[in-house]
Amino acid sequence: MPALSAENLSYSYSCQVQPALTGVSLKLEQGTLTALLGPNGAGKSTLLNLLQGTIKPDRGEVNVDGESLIANRSQVALMPQRGKLNWNFPITVEGFVSLGRVNHSKLTCCELEAALQRVGISHLGKRRLDSLSGGQQQRALLAKTLMNPAKILLLDEPCAAFDPPARADFLLIIRQLADSGLTIFVSSHDWGTTLNAYDEVVVLDKIIVASGTPEVVHEKLSSINYMRWKL
Repeated sequence: MPALSAENLSYSYSCQVQPALTGVSLKLEQGTLTALLGPNGAGKSTLLNLLQGTIKPDRGEVNVDGESLIANRSQVALMPQRGKLNWNFPITVEGFVSLGRVNHSKLTCCELEAALQRVGISHLGKRRLDSLSGGQQQRALLAKTLMNPAKILLLDEPCAAFDPPARADFLLIIRQLADSGLTIFVSSHDWGTTLNAYDEVVVLDKIIVASGTPEVVHEKLSSINYMRWKL
């Protein structure tokens, strides 16, 4: 049974004539790292919000471990795009990460330290958030997301604007998290050799264009001459 599944999801924004998504179905197995690829405007962020329950589909359903998302939203955490946050807020890294505890239960120092260690920034806990590099801030945002009890992580373009070394470092972290048992779904519009770090790839352009291993997806896109998105 997949950790998360979507069946025939469709969604339209009231301000748009064309639907954002039509008939999208997918399955994410436990402990896998999956890339969600597609051009700008393909509906990637919309799909992640549907999978997390932030918005409700016009049609279709989302299930977690075979049960409705409605009763299992705590199992799915969404890490937003970095550009949507105010990184100049006067707070330490530890303070920022601790804000991820959504159920307001008491947070122990050990739990906080463990989250920082998992993303490799335990030495930066006392630093001001605005003093970090972009890559370090993104790790802090991931640590904040890990403070949720969720076992499924949805990451919205976490590697945007990263240089190749920073992207490789971040992919190594989320690869290790997936190997530890978390199910991770990562949106991006980049195609390259870094996709070899993923178990599966889903290509979205308002519908599912292709899915499978990186090799299978690349071959399929080439065979259908998919030119809207540069391979």
